Amino acid sequence: MAAEWIDLVDPSRDDIARVLDTPLPDGAMELLTTPARDGHAAVPILEGHGGCVLAVLARPVAARGKDRPDYLELDVLATPAKVVTVRKSGPGGVLPPVDGVAAQADAGAPAGRVFQAAIDDCADAFLELLDELYESIDDLEDEIDRLTGADVRRRITTLRNELLHARRASSATRGIARRIVDGRVDVGRSELFPPELENRFVDTYESLVRVTEELDVARDLLGGVRDFYQAKIAEQQNEVAKTLTVIAALVLVPSFIVGFYGQNFGGHFRDWYWSIGVSVGLIVATTAVQLVLFRRRRWI
Repeated sequence: MAAEWIDLVDPSRDDIARVLDTPLPDGAMELLTTPARDGHAAVPILEGHGGCVLAVLARPVAARGKDRPDYLELDVLATPAKVVTVRKSGPGGVLPPVDGVAAQADAGAPAGRVFQAAIDDCADAFLELLDELYESIDDLEDEIDRLTGADVRRRITTLRNELLHARRASSATRGIARRIVDGRVDVGRSELFPPELENRFVDTYESLVRVTEELDVARDLLGGVRDFYQAKIAEQQNEVAKTLTVIAALVLVPSFIVGFYGQNFGGHFRDWYWSIGVSVGLIVATTAVQLVLFRRRRWI
């Protein structure tokens, strides 16, 4: 039986009550009507209320002018005959897309299939986010030699936080699909999720498992970039230390000669050719020998 699809944007309690056939618990109604908070992604959850199911989804959407995507909240309430999507405005009034839900509703799909399309769209959005994260990590690795230390640290921190957010949201969404596959959702005796539809949720679940695994790989890649950056810093510090050591070595021998001839000796050490000529010659000769030795050892 084709499901009736109703799309609401930032609804009130009265708006939701008008489109529902049965009343919802106060907790579920509060979830549907609480506005989205800027900078705080919704925690994906799944609740069963007799013959209806409520899912709160966090869908990543690329944001213009930002280093990280926005996680927009999409709530889906499904009964055997009706599907209600509640879209909450994100930063700048951006709304989560519902293309997959609209396509299934236009095709006359049953309510469970429309509900599954919403979760499947979220899984696809996480896969697209993965491609962006991989590209960002590759760009950082290519540009790390040209960026300043502050820029490298900022981008590593941003990517690390984004990986954590993506993993948290995708893991919770995977838990939603898993609960439906295992039949752990209280839908009473309704045929909201027949066995053939549960097989579709298996595909969605496997996609989200892949997302989780790929996020772990991306985290390892980012860790490799961080290790490379730390090795680069250590190498630069070694070069500075080596340069300072060479300079100190070049100054050490002349300092010894000058100190030696600065002592009060009698006899020939009072003659100018001993005190100036020989000391200057020794300084020049020893410095030249040191420079040749350091150059051969590639210290300078």
